[in-house]
Amino acid sequence: MSSENRNPTADFATLETPAGPFTALVDADGAVLASGWIAEPEALRVLVHPTIRPATLRARDSLGPVSRAIAAYHEGDLTAIDAITVRQVSGPFLTHAWEVLRKVPAGDPITYTEFAVVSGRPTATRAAANACARNAAALFVPCHRVLRTDGTLGGFRYGLPIKRWLLDHESA
Repeated sequence: MSSENRNPTADFATLETPAGPFTALVDADGAVLASGWIAEPEALRVLVHPTIRPATLRARDSLGPVSRAIAAYHEGDLTAIDAITVRQVSGPFLTHAWEVLRKVPAGDPITYTEFAVVSGRPTATRAAANACARNAAALFVPCHRVLRTDGTLGGFRYGLPIKRWLLDHESA
């Protein structure tokens, strides 16, 4: 496979949500490359793995199904994000761990230890936490659904107040 970037341009849109501005970057196929509660698309672009990182970003008013899913999720349809394609690249464990995260149900958070177990590496709690930390597609790969063993929030790229809002939103 060539190391040439086949995604020279990604589209992005920023939506206002109850948790703050939310931006998503999508590739030419409409797959989410990166997303989060931030209004700075360049900060998301640099999170994308270098082999698929877009060279340029193009603002859009809407990303179609992705924008609709973001809005629907924040309005209470917690499964609206499930059908959206996400494209992230890494090694086998991280890729698998991100797939596992997509199956953690809203309203039923797990601990980092439980996440390591369901990811197939029960002694790799730090690796599981690293999968959350390296996740570029927040919301669509719901790393906010992973808590410390004592039930406290742990870290979150977009801040603990947003993580708390998401967990409260999902448990309502």
